[in-house]
Amino acid sequence: MSRQQDGVLDTRARRVAAVRQGMRFRRWLASSIALAALALAGGRACADRIELSSGGKVEGEITSRDDQSITVKTTIGGRTFTRKYPLGRVRAIVTEKGREVISAGGKAAAPPGMKSGPASGKGAPASQGAAPGRAPQRTKAEVIAMIEEQGRTQPEWWDSVPLEYPKTLDLSFPEPAPGGWNNQRNIGQWIWDIINPNPGKWRQGVRFMHYLLTVHKDHAETRQRVMEALGRMYFVLLQDHARAAFWWRQARVEESDRSWSGVQLAECYWRLGNKEMAINLLDRIDLQFATIKLLADMGETRRALQIAEQNVGGEADDLAYLYAGDACRVAGQHRQALQYYERLLRVPVTGQAKGRIERNQKRAQASIEAIKVFDLLDLARVPDGTYRSSSIGYEAPVHVEVTVKAGRIENVRVSDHREKQFYSAMTDTCRKIMAKQGVTGIDATSCATITSEAIINATAKALAGAMKP
Repeated sequence: MSRQQDGVLDTRARRVAAVRQGMRFRRWLASSIALAALALAGGRACADRIELSSGGKVEGEITSRDDQSITVKTTIGGRTFTRKYPLGRVRAIVTEKGREVISAGGKAAAPPGMKSGPASGKGAPASQGAAPGRAPQRTKAEVIAMIEEQGRTQPEWWDSVPLEYPKTLDLSFPEPAPGGWNNQRNIGQWIWDIINPNPGKWRQGVRFMHYLLTVHKDHAETRQRVMEALGRMYFVLLQDHARAAFWWRQARVEESDRSWSGVQLAECYWRLGNKEMAINLLDRIDLQFATIKLLADMGETRRALQIAEQNVGGEADDLAYLYAGDACRVAGQHRQALQYYERLLRVPVTGQAKGRIERNQKRAQASIEAIKVFDLLDLARVPDGTYRSSSIGYEAPVHVEVTVKAGRIENVRVSDHREKQFYSAMTDTCRKIMAKQGVTGIDATSCATITSEAIINATAKALAGAMKP
């Protein structure tokens, strides 16, 4: 309102204007206080969150929910989106009232220790709870249906990630890449150098690979390689096991000799809730050392050790002992794990694999040091505070900070590292430690095992060093 207009207002109009101005001021003040409180709370105090069975998380405002679906309004990159998610795809719902776990059937799960099913106790027995971060048990049909449904739909973050890539990239995606190393021309090298070490670019890389599928829609061989690469990126970067499985199935890795991808596909089946599908696939493909790890993670320790022992006496004794030790460690068989690691330390450091053997011996030594304090750890003897330590990773030591409060691990954070191909280990391993409230029985992140073990070992050392006598 200009000063000229203000000068001709009558008394009543002035009064009305003053009242309105006061109301606007009060609304502004209330809004400012609310925003300040939100900022002090970390900016997320009022946000709802749904955790998807694929491992993804969506934050925003839950606007509606029924027996079939839940609708969330969220703002990403300054744009507001409203999306509906079937409850069958939702693992848990987090609101200011707490965290509500959703069962495989899309209904709220019974509280811990309470039987599900009819109140009379008749009918199906109470199901065993899944380990932290793992899906509930599902039938083969349910797993395949989940893979098909999610694989044929866009991820929830899709609209917020623009298609960006260097225009110098050779979209013909030749194999092998011609010339020397050039991460601005060769797609695989761009993914390795630019996308993988930068979590903020992971979704950008995945979206680009989807675009590459459209570029090669009429080139079956190249399209198949793109699909396999896309499955790997969903797996190692985003831990979206349903979409990873979808693209690997599209690439027909179960029918090929690409055993490495086959082991990862088997892990997807297990993470999605069907161990039998995973075992059946492992039985059909050539054995890899990654097979030993997956079997151990699934609780098949005896079978994992049999495969490891069968590989002793060849050119990869260091790997056989290392994977056997890791398998025992996941199972909590620390004495046997120490024996395998010590056998690894006695492997001669010679031949073409000298560098690998030296690196694996460093890993074994770090694991031995950590295991010796595993059984001694007692969180009740750790005073409140934040503690720091480090352990050897692939490139250099990985440093962690562990916060303890009232006898519980409140937070685990990687504070410094020089790792490059760490994938989701930085967040995944920390989450598992907090879920387990300890360092025993934690399976390392696939494809980033060295980094993951370094986080576990450093956490153990930090807690052990903080314990009161």
